[in-house]
Amino acid sequence: MLLLDEPTEGLAPVIVQQIGRTIERLKREGFTMLLVEQNFRFAQTVADRHYIVEQGRVVDMVPNAQLEANMQRVQEYLGV
Repeated sequence: MLLLDEPTEGLAPVIVQQIGRTIERLKREGFTMLLVEQNFRFAQTVADRHYIVEQGRVVDMVPNAQLEANMQRVQEYLGV
């Protein structure tokens, strides 16, 4: 398992794109990854599932395939 903690923080957009391509390649190779990321726009491009954590507790989970249908719920958690 590969744990990635905020891999995009403070990086230029071109580097963030490269990290996304690398994560996708590792997924195709069968790696299991746990991505902790506040950059939701980035996370939604690479994640299979989104777990929402508040005060150290998982309060919700949305599969990426169902993200669009549940976007209003996700935005409520994000405060958008």
